Amino acid sequence: MLSDIQIAQAAKLRPIQEVGALLRLNEDDLELYGKYKAKVGAHVWERVKERPNGKLIYTTAITATPAGEGKTCTAIGLTQALGKMGKQVTVCLREPSLGPTFGIKGGAAGGGYAQVVPMEDINLHFTGDIHAVGTAHNLLAAVIDNHIFQGNELNLDPKRILWRRVMDMNDRQLRNIVVGLGGPGNGVVRESAFDITVASEIMAILCLAEDMEDLKRRLGQMLIGYTRSKEPVFARDLGVVGSLAVLLKDALKPNLVQTLEGQPAFVHGGPFANIAHGNNSIIATRLALKLSDYVVTEGGFAADLGAEKFFNIVHGYSGLTPDVAVLVASVRALNMHGGVAKDQVAETNLEALKRGLANLEKHIINLKKFGLPVVVAINRFPTDDAEELELVEQSCRQLGVKAAISEVVAKGGEGGIQLAEAVLEALEEESRFRPLYDWNLPIKEKMGILAREIYGADDVAYTPRAEQDIRDLTAMGFGGLPLCVAKTQHSLSDNPNLKGAPTGWTLTVREVRASLGAGFLVPITGDVMTMPGLPKEPAAKRIDIDKDGTIVGLS
Repeated sequence: MLSDIQIAQAAKLRPIQEVGALLRLNEDDLELYGKYKAKVGAHVWERVKERPNGKLIYTTAITATPAGEGKTCTAIGLTQALGKMGKQVTVCLREPSLGPTFGIKGGAAGGGYAQVVPMEDINLHFTGDIHAVGTAHNLLAAVIDNHIFQGNELNLDPKRILWRRVMDMNDRQLRNIVVGLGGPGNGVVRESAFDITVASEIMAILCLAEDMEDLKRRLGQMLIGYTRSKEPVFARDLGVVGSLAVLLKDALKPNLVQTLEGQPAFVHGGPFANIAHGNNSIIATRLALKLSDYVVTEGGFAADLGAEKFFNIVHGYSGLTPDVAVLVASVRALNMHGGVAKDQVAETNLEALKRGLANLEKHIINLKKFGLPVVVAINRFPTDDAEELELVEQSCRQLGVKAAISEVVAKGGEGGIQLAEAVLEALEEESRFRPLYDWNLPIKEKMGILAREIYGADDVAYTPRAEQDIRDLTAMGFGGLPLCVAKTQHSLSDNPNLKGAPTGWTLTVREVRASLGAGFLVPITGDVMTMPGLPKEPAAKRIDIDKDGTIVGLS
C-alpha cells in the first residue's frame, strides 16, 4: 500500500469553489488560499443561522496507544461513506500542531484512503491560524513584561505572573525558564515557562467564541496575574485586547478543504484534549450543521478527554448537542490494553484481547452516561483475525451497542459503508443527551464526579497548592465554571502506565489553573506536561523535500 503522503499527492482535488458549491456557498462567501483551501466569510452565518440543524455525529475513541486506534481516519472515512451513499455531509476536524507532526505522532489529516487534503498544507502551516494564536499570545506576554519594566502602574507582582509564553513545537528545554537576564535594560528577572501553542488559552477562546464580539470579550477576561496585594489582573487591564483581536481576525474564520473523495471538510482550531478542551471550533461546527444534513466531528484522544469536554464544556457554551457517538477501537490497541508489547500486537492473543476489552467497555459505559446512542467502529488492520473481530463485536452486543467493521484506511468510503449504515440506524434512536454535572457545584464535587464516573478512581487527592488554588478561585467567584482536566492520554487514570480500566486508585490534582477567558478551570493531574518533548527518534528525521518541491516522509 502506498504511504499516506503518496496517496494524498496522487489524488485529484476539486477546486475549492466546487467544494463550497456543495454547501451552497458562492465565490463571494470564500476567501481563497490557493486552489484548494479557503476561509468562509463571517457573513455566511447571518444568512443561514435560521436554518434547521443537521445531525451531529461525534467521533471518539478508546484510550490511546502506540498501536493506533484510527479516530481521525474513521471520522473522515465515515464522511466519505455517507457521501458515497448520497448523503449531504461535512466533516469538522481540528488543525494539526507542528509539535506532533515533527515529534512522535505525525500529522493529523487522517491516513490511507481516508484523508483530508491538501494533506501537506494542512499538516504544516495551513492558513496560519496556529501562528496567529501564538503571535497574539506572545504579544500579551511581551506587553506584561514591558508594563512591569516601564513603571508597573498596575503594581503587578513579578512572582505572581500567570501568563507564560508559547511556541508550536515540542521543546522540553522550555518547560521552565528565567527571563529578563542581563543588565537593567533587559527587563525584570523572573521565572516563567513555555507551553505548546495549542495549549494556549487563546486557542481555546478561538474555538469557543461565537463571533468577533464574543472573542474580544473573552480575551479581555483572561487572568494574567495578581498585584502585590493579591488582586487579580486581567488582559483588558493592559489595554491591548483590540490588538490581540486584530491578530486573530482571519484565524476566527473557519477553513474549508475536502476529503479524498471530495466531501467538504472544515478544519479549524487545534486544542489538544489532554491539556486543553480538545475540540474544533464552535463557529465551524455550527456553520456545518446549517449547511449539511449530517456533520461528523471528532474530539481529541479518548472519550474521557475530548468527548467528555465536548459534552460538559462545548455543549454548555454553544448548545451543540450530539445525536450519536461513534467509539473507535482496534484489535491492536485492545491487545496493548491487555498487556501485549507494541511489537506483538499483530499476533492473535485472545486472552490478552479479553483483558483489553475492559477499556472499550468502560468507554461505552461512560458514553451511555451522557444519554447518547453509541456505535463502535472496529478499525480493521490486515493482521486482524476473524475470531478477534468476533470477540470485540460480542463484547459490544453484551453491552447493548452495535459494532461495525471499518476498513476506510484501505478502501476509503467504500470501506465505511457498514459503519455508515450502523450510524444511520442509531440516528433513528432517541438521544437523551445530558451533561454529567452542574457547573454550579463546588469545584471539588465536580472533580469527584469526573474522577469516579469517567476515570474510575476511588478518590481524589489534592496537593497543598491545589487546595490553595481552589480556595482562591472559589473566593474570587470563579468556582461555578466547568472543569477542563489536564490528564495523560495514555490511561483512564492519571498514571500513563496503567492500561485497561484501572480500579482501586486515587487521582492526584497538583494545581488548578484559571482560564477565565475560555471559561473553564484547568485541574492539572498526575505528571501531565503542557509542553511536550520530542522522542528519541522524532518524525522530523524522516521528513524531506526534493528539488522539485515534493515533500516526503510526512505522515
